[in-house]
This record gives sequence, structure tokens and C-alpha cells, in this order.
Amino acid sequence: MSSRTASSSGPSTDCRLLRGKDGSLSAYAPADGGIARWTEQRPGGPDWTGPDLIAVPDSTHLTLAQGPDAYVHLLSRRSDARGVTIMHATQYQRGRPFGPWHSLGNHHKDPELARTFGVPAAAVGADGRVHVFVRNAGRGISMRKQGKTGKWEGWKDLKGAKVLDGAPAAIALADRVELLAPADKQVLRWCQEEPDGDFVQAEPAAARAAAGSVTGVRTGDDRATYYWCDPGAGVVAHRPGSDDLDLGGEPDGGPVAALRTPIEGYDCTVLAFRARNGRPTLAACPTEGEADGLWWTETGEPSLGAPALAVDAAGRVVLAAIAEDGTLRVARQKSEPGLALAAWTRA
Repeated sequence: MSSRTASSSGPSTDCRLLRGKDGSLSAYAPADGGIARWTEQRPGGPDWTGPDLIAVPDSTHLTLAQGPDAYVHLLSRRSDARGVTIMHATQYQRGRPFGPWHSLGNHHKDPELARTFGVPAAAVGADGRVHVFVRNAGRGISMRKQGKTGKWEGWKDLKGAKVLDGAPAAIALADRVELLAPADKQVLRWCQEEPDGDFVQAEPAAARAAAGSVTGVRTGDDRATYYWCDPGAGVVAHRPGSDDLDLGGEPDGGPVAALRTPIEGYDCTVLAFRARNGRPTLAACPTEGEADGLWWTETGEPSLGAPALAVDAAGRVVLAAIAEDGTLRVARQKSEPGLALAAWTRA
């Protein structure tokens, strides 16, 4: 999740929905002075606690990532009189406070270059180590990751050029990490060719992806499908090595939420975005079967930012969004065939 400055690219309050070790869900959204968090009182709901405000001083952007251990990692781009710094904190248990902040610094030593350091993206590998990616002053990508002992290694320049100013998409696969970053008239990709290996820049894809709109989901043993917003074609599905697929819809240019889950025993991918009219919009298709077509359905009230998807402790798809009054709204999958949602409720 990133908080975004309100502009033509979309509103500023994107929602994230993460599942704890006990199966209970927590929703997160940027708020004045930090990040707001709502937590299910028990796995499967329906009641929630919150919002609790997690203070994040001087933050311009926030990013969340979660690993297989269910720890939640919060990355902040902090800007103050001393400059721009990337900060990291960890939540070890659902609903509990985050641990202390640790500075990851900035790849650039020169103060002027340091102020151009971009929005962090993060992915947690299968071994629990955090990888952080940021657009640098040269409009390439800088990366910093935790070593095998948990100590942070130094910043590395992964190269690249003309990367847009928005969070790229980082995803953990079976035992590797990948990164996709929208750039001018193309989408750049970096991948590890072996576990814990160096990041290698792959062949770029000729495409137009709105800054900050890319989301990846693991759709094979060691393969991801990425979704983004194209200003002319709506949502686009991209699998490296295959032709891109235009999926239509009228997204506002913000991030596309993606979730892989069984529906009626079939392996499916569920997608959601905030439409241009502000309403959450939902669709589903067989995993890697986008070519068969999907149908977008608007649901609920207009929201302030992109919606979020998760599966609750009862195995139901949950769609969440921040309403225009700042409250969390939630819709759960009905106990009937297909992906019908029950009425939206206020958390």
C-alpha cells in the first residue's frame, strides 16, 4: 500500500487488507499523522476494533508488506529538514503495536539527489527477509535487503532508466523475488535467477502502465501475473513471455488489487479497482484464464482510494474500501455459488 498525493492520477487513501497468523484480518489506510488500522475482533468477523492510529512522523508515503510468517512490515518515506530517509518497522502480532523504527537511510549522499529518492516498494522472501526497492535520482531502481542474519545490507543500484515516480510492484515467488516498475512507454522487470541471487534486468515490456498501479500475484509454481492500469485500455494482464491482455474496465489509475483463491473448487483470480466514478469494481476469472473474458461489476459506495482484497478465516473473499466519510466498509462473499457479495457493512 502506498499513500498518494491527491492528483489526476487518483485519490490519496488506498486500503490494504492483511491476514494474521490466527486468520483474523486487519485493514490499513493512510491517515493524518500516520496510518489507521482496523482489526477483526475474532477470525471471520464480523465485528472490528479501531481505527487505531499508528503515528508515522513526517511521512510522505507508506508501504506495507507481509511475509509467510505473517509479520507486517511498514516502510515510510520520511521527509524533514534533514532530508529524505526510508524507515522500517515491524508488527509481529495482529492488532499489536509496531516495533521501533529503524532507518534504512538513502542511497544518495548528496542532499539534492537524496531529496529525489522515490516511493518504497517491498517484498518479503520465503525466508522472511525483506527487500526494499526505491526509484533513485537517475530514474533507475535502488535496492536494499536484509542479509541471512537479519542485518541490512547496503544499497545497490539495479540500474534501469526513466522509471516513473510511483511505487513499483515487488512480489515474492517460491524462493525468489521479482520487481516490475512502470517507465516511459515500457515496463521494466528485474528478477533473481536463483534463490538469494543477484537481481538481473529482464527484457522490458512495451506497454503503458500508470505510475503506482502495478500489482503482482503468484499464479504458478514460480510464476507471477501482473495487473496494471493503462490510460487507454483499462486494466491489463501481463505474464512475462506472453502477450499482454486488455481486460477493459474504467479504473481511476490507482493500484489494482489481486487475489488468488478457490471459488467453487476452481482456482481463480479476483481483481478489484476504484472506478473513475469512485466506486469499487470487482471481477474474477480462472487463474491465468483472462483470455476467456471477465465481467466488471461496480459495488458499494464511492471510496476515497483503491479497494483491498483478502480471504477471511471462513474462506470467504472479502472486499474492503475507505468510504468518503473516512470509515472502513467491508463486503464478504455470500454462501452461494459464484462470487456474489453480501451487503456492505461499516466496521
